[in-house]
Amino acid sequence: MMQGSCMCGAITFDVKASPTGASVCHCGQCRKMSGYAWSSARVPVTALEISGPVHWFAASAKARRGICRECGSFLFWHGTGEDSISFALGAIDGPTGMRLEKHIFTFDKGDYYDIADGVRQDS
Repeated sequence: MMQGSCMCGAITFDVKASPTGASVCHCGQCRKMSGYAWSSARVPVTALEISGPVHWFAASAKARRGICRECGSFLFWHGTGEDSISFALGAIDGPTGMRLEKHIFTFDKGDYYDIADGVRQDS
């Protein structure tokens, strides 16, 4: 089981299933929310136990993002109608034991960096 939290500790979460889909998102929304790119993995909604005052923000009709109002940490991404939820790998306390599977929305990546780690890139 993995555990994670926001920067200030107001929000904590427990991952109660083996996560899948470790990826880095380079879309414009994730870049604006994180300042660079956002790394995450996903589990069924029922396998993520969240404690604390998550603020859910819908940047589009496709998904909502869970953030901490206190420190601004971008912790969760939940697609509309999906039965899985993504959580920030960077918010995990300790090692994740995971390896990236892919980079997504690379067509929208910033021009100030290259993706050169050899991991699959999806447009």
